Formats: sequence, structure tokens, C-alpha cells
Amino acid sequence: MTKKAKMILEKDFKIAEIDNRIYGSFIEHLGRAVYGGIYEPGHPDADEKGFRKDVTGLIKELQVPLIRYPGGNFVSGYNWEDGVGPVESRPRRLELAWRTTEPNVVGTNEFMEWAKQAGAEVNMAVNLGTRGIDAARNLVEYCNHDSGSYYSDLRISHGYREPHKIKTWCLGNEMDGPWQIGHKTAAEYGRIAQEAAKVMKWVDPDIELVACGSSNRSMPTFAEWEATVLDHTYDHVEYISLHQYYGNHSNDISNYLALSLEMDDFISSVVSIADYIKAKKRSKKKIHLSFDEWNVWYHSREADKLIEPWTVAPPQLEDIYNFEDALLVGCMLITMLKHADRVKIACLAQLVNVIAPIMTEENGPAWKQTIFYPYMHASVYGRGVALNPIISSPKYDSKDFTDVPTLESTAVYNEENEELTIFAVNRDLQDGLLLECDIRNFEGYKVVEHIVLENDDIKQTNSAKTEAVKPHTNGDASLRDGALYAMLPKLSWNVIRLAK
Repeated sequence: MTKKAKMILEKDFKIAEIDNRIYGSFIEHLGRAVYGGIYEPGHPDADEKGFRKDVTGLIKELQVPLIRYPGGNFVSGYNWEDGVGPVESRPRRLELAWRTTEPNVVGTNEFMEWAKQAGAEVNMAVNLGTRGIDAARNLVEYCNHDSGSYYSDLRISHGYREPHKIKTWCLGNEMDGPWQIGHKTAAEYGRIAQEAAKVMKWVDPDIELVACGSSNRSMPTFAEWEATVLDHTYDHVEYISLHQYYGNHSNDISNYLALSLEMDDFISSVVSIADYIKAKKRSKKKIHLSFDEWNVWYHSREADKLIEPWTVAPPQLEDIYNFEDALLVGCMLITMLKHADRVKIACLAQLVNVIAPIMTEENGPAWKQTIFYPYMHASVYGRGVALNPIISSPKYDSKDFTDVPTLESTAVYNEENEELTIFAVNRDLQDGLLLECDIRNFEGYKVVEHIVLENDDIKQTNSAKTEAVKPHTNGDASLRDGALYAMLPKLSWNVIRLAK
């Protein structure tokens, strides 16, 4: 018997306008993300500055609106001054977070120039581990002040007359983690973040700031950390961050694909904490969420133990993703869209080579991992208003979850372009799922295409030589009598595009 799911879509059932920064990403000075990733002088496809045009082209294909930089754990030991000025004068440093050597060939100005080529804004992180208030305000002055001060004139002397005008800034990284250089208690971090935020905005009142939330939901200080940090920083920041990575450690795909339910609960929990502090302070201001690290990460952990310390840009965190990973990434994207009223920024971590949708070979090609596709589809077709669909779906139980919906889905309405896009994952291991969607409210709309990502082998991967996991447009979505009907193949990611 064919399993069925039903959905009702109404134009007025709105969650929120989607902030395009929800499709952001992240490049840290880690592994081959920068050196050998976006930057490889001497590569046949490198530009005059040494940046790989083939990599930039793939990033443009993803339409990445925002890139977090330069870390990550790296930023908690980083002196930003090491990465500006004449390259030949820059120091080589022992990079303690990842036990490598940082040559500082690429720094703030080079990255800002490259990001502009890639069509992305930068979400700049400041070091609140080994540095603090002074270094943070100086970096804002260097990047954003026009001229006539020490650090703005220093930037100009380095060849950058126009200020970078960076809008979004992270106040450190994962400061709750004992692995972090300069790890702090919630109260210690809350105080320094508050004071750094205050003076950074004195330098440039137009910037937006992200306070560090917990490194992940399983941290023993979770919830109490967020409450304490927001108690200190509430009046000075716009966002609190969330970080979360998942992996199929027990090789149980039913349970693995249900992990987005945990992500959903994580988001709801942080919203509740933020609103508790809002109530406590009797504030009219609403804190939004920046999910500025999220992805699948578990394939490369054993290989990383074998890396020789103090080398430059070793192959670290190079997860090779399979088909089931792409399905979970799709579910995670849908989950964030369901919270578009509060999740305004998100960064897939990371963008190139390091737990990334794009991989490169030295002097060779750049290629797309399996997770490239759901990320690209959401970014390209998921611009507009997130709708709140009414869904009726079969459910299943797994090891850690009950009532997992077989259909994971949401929809985005772009009124300006008169487009409607349905994103859907069928979690069923054996059977296709017949989706019936009531779209009477979208009179005159036609199916443009039904994109499907499917594969008979859930462990199938892509490589530089073979793209075994890639989407096709042979989905069978069709309209009749004000309803959309589509067969969603077993274990599949689907993008159904309609337009007037």
C-alpha cells in the first residue's frame, strides 16, 4: 500500500520573511580551507592574487550571502595585526587551536577582497580568548572607519582606501568550551563581551553583534550559559549563537535522519531562554539567533589524529560526505526555515575542504560533495517568505525519537517573483511517499520542475572523478483540481518549484 502525506499551503500562513543570511557559510584558518582551498597561487585557475577562480565559481553557484571568518577556534589565539600590511613582513605563528603553523599570507584585507569577488558579505569574529576589548575596537576601526584615525589610516597605508564596512561581528567563539584558548565562565565571558560590544558600537554604531551561545546543546552549562551571557549583553547585541554537528555514529539511518528534531528543539530552547531574559529585563527588544556553525561532522575524526603537528594547511576535518548525509543536511535546512522568525543568520560549517560542500585537489579540480545540492537548492530557491504548512504525515519511532514524521517539509513563497517552492525529505527507508498538497490559494500556478536527489546506496559518495550523487529533474509533480500531487521516492530530497 502506498503511504500518503497531506499538506495545506496558504499565502497568509506566514512564519516570517527569510533573512538571506540564513544561507551563510564559514571559512576558518583551519586545514585546507584557506591555503589549498580558496587560495592556491600557481594553480592553473588561480587569479593574479592567488585565489582559485574555479572554487569561487562554485561558491557563486551556491549564492552564499555571508561568510563567517577567520574562526572558529582559530580566532581565540589570533592577532589580527599579523594578517595586515606587507606580506613579506608578516610573522609565522604556531597556531595552537589546531596545532599547525599559520603563515599569515591571507589576512583581513585579502579575505575581504576575495569575499567581494564571491558575492558574499563577511561575518567577522574578534578574539576574546587571548585578546579583548582593545583589539576588538581597533579591528572595527581598521575595517569600518573612513579615515583620519590611526587604524583607519593604517588600512589606507596598506592599499585599501575605502573602508570594508563589515556589518556583522561575532564576539569570540565557543568560549564555554575547555578546548578554547582563553576559555571562560559564563559570567567572565558575559562581562568581556558586554564591554567589547559597547566600545565596538561606539566606533561604529551601525554594526550588529553576535554573542557566543553554547558550543553545542550537550554542554553541561547549556541554558544557564545562555541566560547568564544574555543577562550581561542583552542591551548590546542582536544575536545569540548556536553550534551543532551531527554524525551517524551508530550506523542507524532511521535515527540519524531524525536528528533534525533535536535541532528543532535546540532552537526552541534558545528562543525560550532569550525571551526569558527579555521578560526579566522588561525589554521591548527581541534577540534573534545566529546558527553560525551547523553540519554533519564525524567521518574524518580518526584521520585527524594522524596529522603531523606544526605543518602548514594539513588536510584536517576532510569529511567525505555520502548520500545519507545530504538527506540530513536537507532536513536541517528545512528545520531552520521553520524558525525563520528567529533564526536570521546561519553558517554551514565550513565552505571548502574542511567539513565542506566543496572539495579541491592541489593543482587539480574542485568538485561538489553530496551535501552541495540541498544547500544550493535552499539558497537559490529558498528566498522569500517562509510559510507554515499544515502537514499530516505517517510517523515512525527510532532509537532516540518517537513520532518522527516520514515527511520533513516546508515551503517558501516569493511574492515578488510569483514563485512557490516546496522542500521535502522522505525519510522512509523502503517506500515512496505520495504527497498531496492543497494549493488552491495559489491560483494560476504551474509546476516548473520537480528536482529529486536520490540514490540506491545510502553510503554513496562523490569524488573529483565521479559524481555519483547528483540531482535529476524527473520528479512527477503535477497539478489537478487545486491540488499538487507528487511521489517522493524513498530516502529522497525533493524541490518542487511552482510559478504563476
